[in-house]
Amino acid sequence: MSITVKFFASLRETVGMEDATLNPANVRTAQQAWAAATDGREMPANTLIAVNMEYADADAAVTDGDEVAFFPPVTGGARGDIR
Repeated sequence: MSITVKFFASLRETVGMEDATLNPANVRTAQQAWAAATDGREMPANTLIAVNMEYADADAAVTDGDEVAFFPPVTGGARGDIR
């Protein structure tokens, strides 16, 4: 089988692809999935990670059949006066 990697929003533009398929024998963590899919590019600070649609840390374990998704940090807040 394989590990599926997906990139969302501005990360898709940063890495130049929407998704990648990885050999599970070469990947043990979400961080390694990033590195393998991006040819060793450094992961931007505060990147959000999900493994099988659940938020995870960069050192989260990944195995055959998993989906690893990377999202840029979410920013924003309420509009209007701050009191």
